Amino acid sequence: MKARVKWVEDRTFVGESGTGHKLVFGTAHGEGGPKPGPSPMELVLIGTGGCSAFDVVHILEKGREAVEDCVVELDADRAETDPKVFTRIHMHFVVKGRNLSEAKVKRAIDLSVEKYCSASAMMARTATLTHDFEVVDTAAAS
Repeated sequence: MKARVKWVEDRTFVGESGTGHKLVFGTAHGEGGPKPGPSPMELVLIGTGGCSAFDVVHILEKGREAVEDCVVELDADRAETDPKVFTRIHMHFVVKGRNLSEAKVKRAIDLSVEKYCSASAMMARTATLTHDFEVVDTAAAS
């Protein structure tokens, strides 16, 4: 896997993945300065949620569950001193679908967070990872 990061100006950078996808990120330069995009640490947190959501959807689809949506809401704390690593990450999954098995959703989330998600495995080295979930039955809304 490869990536490239180029400094643009002030505290603005452009990241490019080895597959050619680009994104702008950075932090404010001084109080109230422009925020060109998420900070690098916000991207790490987003990546952790994305990694796990990807797994959950894949596992549920493989199990022939009628999953229609998966959202991961993340809440995290960082250390107060450098390096300001994540010390706590809580992931709340909201999984929507038709007649989803709550047991299968729980199993998919547990497998992702505890076994398959590379980002979760890395974050668990410095942070306490917790998770919970809710299942929304879209068949009941019809």
